[in-house]
Amino acid sequence: MAFPLRLTSKLTGATPSQLQRWSHDGLLVPQVNERRPPLWSYQDLIALRSMVFLRARTSSQRLRKAWSNLPVVDLTDHPAAYKFGTDGKRIFVEGPEGPVDLTDAPGQGLVRYTFEELFQEFEDFRGRPIVNFRRPSENLTVHPERMGGWPTVNGTRVTFDSVARLVDFETVFPEDVADYYPEVDEAAARDAVRFNEEVQIA
Repeated sequence: MAFPLRLTSKLTGATPSQLQRWSHDGLLVPQVNERRPPLWSYQDLIALRSMVFLRARTSSQRLRKAWSNLPVVDLTDHPAAYKFGTDGKRIFVEGPEGPVDLTDAPGQGLVRYTFEELFQEFEDFRGRPIVNFRRPSENLTVHPERMGGWPTVNGTRVTFDSVARLVDFETVFPEDVADYYPEVDEAAARDAVRFNEEVQIA
């Protein structure tokens, strides 16, 4: 599945300008399409969320240094394959033999985080809330094996944007969506439309 700019921004917490800058600087180039329009993979979303999570706890300079040092320490898989941690100054990656300092400042005090923590709602470095990755809205779910990780209405394969395109508030209203998608009730339809609006302004 390919994720466009605004949905990638909403799900990861990276602003559109950060996504463009990080791609331009080679920190994380969109896997699906790096040119216009840029399209990110599900793997990219996980890595970007790690970057935003770390950026909330340390400086952008340290984040850039850590990411550029990944190949230096022979970690050349996609960044989504690794677990990172920080003590607020240094950034570490979990290597085969334990934590590896990516910012060239050896010492103790590694604070690890789990993928569970990474997927929960958190605040970025400006204090802006970043949505829960697996449950970006009350009635929406992200699951890598359902529609390639595209947000869908809970328990269905109906994508949020399919509902949002259907509801025009002239001929089709949220309460009418069940006529088209019987498993989508009015509350879920309203939630999908609201989430789509948030994605459009991300």
